[in-house]
Amino acid sequence: MPVTAQPPSLAALENSSEFIARHIGITAEDEQHMLDVIGKPSRAALIDSIVPASIARSTRMDIPDAVTEAAALDELKAMAGKNRVLKSFIGQGYYGTHTPGVILRNILENPAWYTAYTPYQAEISQGRMEALVNFQTMVCELTAMPMANASMLDEATAAAEAMTLAKRSVRSKSHVLVVAGDCHAQTIEVLQTRAAPLGLEIKIANSAQEWAAALAGDYFAVLAQYPSTSGRIDDLRADVATVHAKQAAFIVAADLLALTLLVPPGEFDADIVVGTTQRFGMPLCNGGPHAAYMACRDEYKRSMPGRLVGVSVDVHGNPAYRLALQTREQHIRREKATSNICTAQVLPAVVASMYAVYHGPQGLKRIAQRVALLTAILARGLQGLGYTLTSSSAFDTLTLRCATAAQAQTLQAKAVASGMNLRRSWEQYLSISLDETSTREDLAQLWSVFAQAGQTLPTVDALQTDAAPLIPAELQRSSGFLSHPVFNSHHSETGMLRYIRMLSDKDLALDRSMIPLGSCTMKLNATSEMIPITWPEFANIHPFCPADQRQGYAELDAQLRAWLCAATGYAGISLQPNAGSQGEYAGLLAIRGWHASRGESHRTICLIPSSAHGTNPASATMAGMQVIVTACDASGNVDMNDLRAKCEQHSANLAAVMITYPSTHGVFETQVKELCALVHQHGGRVYVDGANMNALVGTAAPGEFGGDVSHLNLHKTFCIPHGGGGPGVGPVCVVADLVPFLPGHVAGGVPSHGVGAVSAAPLGNAAVLPISWMYIRMMGSDGLKHATEAAILAANYISARLSSAYPTLYASASTDGRPGHVAHECILDLRHFKESCGVMAEDVAKRLMDYGFHAPTLSFPVPNTLMVEPTESETLAELDRFINAMLAIRAEIAQVETGAWPQDNNPLKHAPHTAACVVDAAWERPYARELGAFPLQSLKAVKYWPTVGRVDNVYGDRNLFCSCVPIAQYSTT
Repeated sequence: MPVTAQPPSLAALENSSEFIARHIGITAEDEQHMLDVIGKPSRAALIDSIVPASIARSTRMDIPDAVTEAAALDELKAMAGKNRVLKSFIGQGYYGTHTPGVILRNILENPAWYTAYTPYQAEISQGRMEALVNFQTMVCELTAMPMANASMLDEATAAAEAMTLAKRSVRSKSHVLVVAGDCHAQTIEVLQTRAAPLGLEIKIANSAQEWAAALAGDYFAVLAQYPSTSGRIDDLRADVATVHAKQAAFIVAADLLALTLLVPPGEFDADIVVGTTQRFGMPLCNGGPHAAYMACRDEYKRSMPGRLVGVSVDVHGNPAYRLALQTREQHIRREKATSNICTAQVLPAVVASMYAVYHGPQGLKRIAQRVALLTAILARGLQGLGYTLTSSSAFDTLTLRCATAAQAQTLQAKAVASGMNLRRSWEQYLSISLDETSTREDLAQLWSVFAQAGQTLPTVDALQTDAAPLIPAELQRSSGFLSHPVFNSHHSETGMLRYIRMLSDKDLALDRSMIPLGSCTMKLNATSEMIPITWPEFANIHPFCPADQRQGYAELDAQLRAWLCAATGYAGISLQPNAGSQGEYAGLLAIRGWHASRGESHRTICLIPSSAHGTNPASATMAGMQVIVTACDASGNVDMNDLRAKCEQHSANLAAVMITYPSTHGVFETQVKELCALVHQHGGRVYVDGANMNALVGTAAPGEFGGDVSHLNLHKTFCIPHGGGGPGVGPVCVVADLVPFLPGHVAGGVPSHGVGAVSAAPLGNAAVLPISWMYIRMMGSDGLKHATEAAILAANYISARLSSAYPTLYASASTDGRPGHVAHECILDLRHFKESCGVMAEDVAKRLMDYGFHAPTLSFPVPNTLMVEPTESETLAELDRFINAMLAIRAEIAQVETGAWPQDNNPLKHAPHTAACVVDAAWERPYARELGAFPLQSLKAVKYWPTVGRVDNVYGDRNLFCSCVPIAQYSTT
């Protein structure tokens, strides 16, 4: 009888691991081919030959098994349902807003925007940089300041950066920052955290008398909220003059929507203006991600932290955008750096700028006028009910003092029972903040909460007849704003849709091709991971609403922290840091706090290898540590002899050593356990930078091999998209004795042993955490380990395939006597081409754009090299496409080496080639136009065209211009 095939089991048909095969682009057949090229019999054998046996994990991660996409979404939906979505009138820097559908669908939910990388390669980033120039222009014109950067992490950290910018910019030698007590509470918390390790003092003035006394004293800067957190609108003009007479700076934390109606800070001579753009189209998101802004006077611009997008010219003389001054701060100052260029929220900044483009100046003003009028009507109704407001001026927020604390508590509870959240402060005060989403019905509901039995409720119709906004006449704005055509051209949905599409077509993001950036891990951001971020149960939660309304977030936080602990081997984790740079900073604060608790505050020396990420010394400096650089050996490893000598030299004052593992050179250093033991022997703690965690999940755990602290980049290893340079999440992970020193947040009810808050919201960029939760839930322990191994396999495959054309600069010592291998990235050595034919790594990077690729990481950590990280998400076909492009470019280099093409006139030096360039009548080049445009025949079917030629960086820095100009102005006509 014929043998009947055994039918598949139900478990097999349920296919719980379906997502693993969707996330990992390499099939079993592909894997075997790649192993054959590398010379290994199996993936396990490859990993065993790369990961040192002394640190290899011996146990499986305690993470649940994988489930399907649909099952994970169902689990997360149930969790989200535990959040209670009430109408929040809490304010405090967070407001309801309407995200225009055309922006929601075509930017926030569009992979062409959210999978883009930081625009360091200008020629393939013109679209998102135009959007960021729109953002800078919007901020400049609303604040009436001459210079603005391309976003900050949140309002509180922007205020902290303003504090340090002021300190290094003014003549005053004082160490005191005066802060109005009516600033947002979370801003004051973050300022206090940032000031302490720098030896700065925060002096809070909680009354008009304290304010006057403080301004008569000694300080280097003053910060005031405008309007204040309680809603009052102060005339700050006389105060600014007083501060300037002290040779100090005046910092204003201003509401951008209010500035459409209020005299802007630039018109009363403020020095620095900060704030949030959250209410310009980004939901509450339990506190983030939202783009903050910073604007300043012109003479501060070269000290301004963060990123600036400026206007330069390309090789053809056409205007082009680029990151201005992009090599400053941590890239060149390193141990002297005072801020961190990685502090940005690009995707939310793009949303905010598009919100302004869509509404235009008249639309923004109408929204603000409606909010102000509703606030005035609400005020009249409350006064009619017998309540006295604390201020006669207001834009969107009213504060009243109740007769007793008990009455305030009762009213707040009554509001919650009616589906509304009010803000209670100082026991007896209640604040009510209105916003774009507020309605007439909301006012009626609010009056019903405050009315006593038997009182007749006010009505909007009765009160609006002669109501007027509560903005003092002398503070009403008379100047115009947003006059550039971009803010006055795209108000129809058709026009807006086409403008957004035009910009995205200029860019190269992960939805078009592999982005092989070393150290940046541009991996799949799966659609199923992205879906939950706009669910109302996650998006419409105020970060300071009652804790029982955030139970879903609390469960998400707990589960994600447990899984990340399992992946890293650490005992405790905080998800509060809203960028990798903030995670580094928080980790170093934890180390400082631990030393201080032992009476060893003098331990402030931080040793950092010369190969480290530039963020490391910047973060250490911000944490009040003294950075001392240690050497690396010829193989790129930490020079243990130099480290040992410096540990001994600074033993009494050693606070920490910061290393990246696998190293910044892309190898597993075999002496890492010895390094950790050495540092511990001298009383220091070991900070293991988690930037390269994509080579460790499931294979090794920093918390097990000697690390004390790590930060993770959830926007790298755990699939939160880069978003063009933000949002990010940088959890800080610590061993058991450092858990008490994780970040706290008084305003958010999170206790801390003196470390304080490092971001404005208790859970940082909370709304993107579901992305990482979904990734881990769908991959499970085995899938996560497989992903790590596949990433290492892909990097070694590229290294092997390209070895004859571009030698890999560093490789680990093999454990089996064969040639060494790399971790999840490899550094391709192009240095010899400079002497042989004048070709630089930058030329290869630009030529790759003609082949449809984003360049790898350029000249880091070694000048004139390319660092390539393919990630596990790429298919073998895409890996081979990249390899073929690199081999074709090597053949082009050979043409220059032989003299067939001149060193200054060849496809590499002229790259990238624009469409306009290749059809220009003047073509005085020794190669065909077709070769410039279509170096591979396959490109004729699908071609990405850079819209500008090579951008002149020097011209852009010498002629710094960072707001809108009529550059390639799009028109619907």
